[in-house]
Amino acid sequence: MIQITPTVKQLLIINIIFFVGTQFVPQAEQLLSLHYFESSAFRVWQPLTHMFMHGNIAHIFFNMFALYSFGSALEHFWGSKKFLFFYLSCGFGAALLHSLVNYYNFHSGLETLVANGEKVDDIMNLLKEGQYNLNWEQILTKNDFTEFISAYIVPAVGASGAIYGLLTAFAFMFPNAELALMFIPIPIKAKYFVPGLLAIDLFLGVKGGSIFGGGTGIAHFAHIGGAIVGFIMMWYWKKNSFNDRRWN
Repeated sequence: MIQITPTVKQLLIINIIFFVGTQFVPQAEQLLSLHYFESSAFRVWQPLTHMFMHGNIAHIFFNMFALYSFGSALEHFWGSKKFLFFYLSCGFGAALLHSLVNYYNFHSGLETLVANGEKVDDIMNLLKEGQYNLNWEQILTKNDFTEFISAYIVPAVGASGAIYGLLTAFAFMFPNAELALMFIPIPIKAKYFVPGLLAIDLFLGVKGGSIFGGGTGIAHFAHIGGAIVGFIMMWYWKKNSFNDRRWN
């Protein structure tokens, strides 16, 4: 049984408070989730607060279980300040890549619609009201239409991006530790497990689908963003671990 560390414990409490609070104050979800940065619903604090928001019980349970499992091990070796800095940095990296991909998806769809006779003002006025024109489905492909609408209207929530950063760091520090998923009960070494998980996310993010079929509400590129920041930080810390730029 892993002993829970101080910062991980505080993060768990904050996430639970946010989750319970939004059940009683539904308006908080609109204010604290990460909206598309060109949307009128976007606020400057959302890249931070979205990390503590979750859509349902299963979402928060799996993220918090991963935070407890991997975060406690990392905080034990790093200390609280370094761990919190790493965790939040990965969360911001997740928000950044997710937002950049949304920008590409939105403007690609917008350009196609305008090229086919739709007016920018008409499109934006509908989207600001959370609506869309059925005619757009005839102009865009099914996947492009979904990504276009989702980019602008659907906010991102969850600690998953930061969690993927922790997974990357764990694989960096403990490459031979054996991990397993519920639907893949065979233990796999972290150095293979984490890259494999990221490859699946990248494939599904590009494909625009779910591993179980149908659509997806998963921000796959947020996962990738958190993992990329985690990898860069781990690489930098390892490279500079024996000089005057090391983390003390």
